[in-house]
This record gives sequence, C-alpha cells and structure tokens, in this order.
Amino acid sequence: IANERGGYYINQFENPDNPKTHELTTAPEIWEQLDHQVDAVVVGVGSSGTLSGLTAFFKRVSPETEFILADPKGSVLADYINLGKLRNDAGSWYVEGIGEDFIPKLADFSLVKKAYEISDEESFSAARLLLREEGILAGSSTGTLLAAALKYCREQTEPKRVVTLACDSGNKYLSKMFNDEWLREKNLKIE
Repeated sequence: IANERGGYYINQFENPDNPKTHELTTAPEIWEQLDHQVDAVVVGVGSSGTLSGLTAFFKRVSPETEFILADPKGSVLADYINLGKLRNDAGSWYVEGIGEDFIPKLADFSLVKKAYEISDEESFSAARLLLREEGILAGSSTGTLLAAALKYCREQTEPKRVVTLACDSGNKYLSKMFNDEWLREKNLKIE
C-alpha cells in the first residue's frame, strides 16, 4: 500500500527512525529530568527501538550508565544477554509487546549489563501493584519492566538512580491481567 499510494511504511523492526526517535526525544528527556545522573535504565525489547535509541544517546553522554533488560520468561533475549548464546526454543508468554524469539535487526545490546527473566505472574502482579499503590493503570510490559527494576534495585548495595518506563496503558488489559477470572482460566497465580 505504501508503494501504491505513496504512504509511509513504518516497519518498526527495520526502520532506523524508530531508535532515532528515542535517541532524540526519550533519552534527552530522561537525562534532563534526572539532572544528568542516571545509574541504570531498565528496558524491554520488542522491536528494540527504545533500547537502541537510549543506548545511542547514553554512549555519548554517560557510557557508564548500565542498561538492564527486562524479558518475559520464554523469550530468548535474557539468555542471549546473560549466557551469550541464542536459544532456538522460545517458549510462549502472555505479556504483550516485549520479548522475542529472534534478535531484532536494530538491537544494540552493547550497554546491557544484565537481563532478568520475568514470569507472567511476576509481570501481572507488578502491574496490579502499580495500580493499587500508585494509581497508574499500566499494561503487561510495564509490569515486566517494573518487576525487573525492583529485582535490580534490591540487589544493589548502594543507592542508585534507576529509570524504567510505563510504556503501555492498562486499559486494553481490563479483560486480561486485571480480570481475576481470565487469570484463573490461564492458571496464573497473582498476588
């Protein structure tokens, strides 16, 4: 259709404008809001635009900033980061928008120091906790990022300035992870 009608084919998995947007907007906003003091950033990977754009920016301004990958259990990316090898037996997960069974073409993992494999139960529990405690209705990928950020922070022995994102809205999950009956049907035990 893009060729036929002169439209723009986004193709987020291969379009360099995807990470460039995060390099030019998201990353500087984080950098400024934290007064140029960012110790770690916890991100997930779908197309890898966010990770790669933030990485490009932080390589220039703060290469010591650590990147932490939050990956749904079943995805191949956590093993790729932690073990240095790509599994060929991806599982399945209910978290939407992040996690892959391949390495995205645009991915720049050069600043990623560690990855956490987060189960659906951990993701959904974290997102529900965020709603209960902070009044933020976020989705399943945000739950994954929050769960990984909390794990990372709990492992630290000194205070750090850690950033993660509320990257999706929970309104499209009202019939899923915010629905106790759906959780029971999927045999998911949520706190």
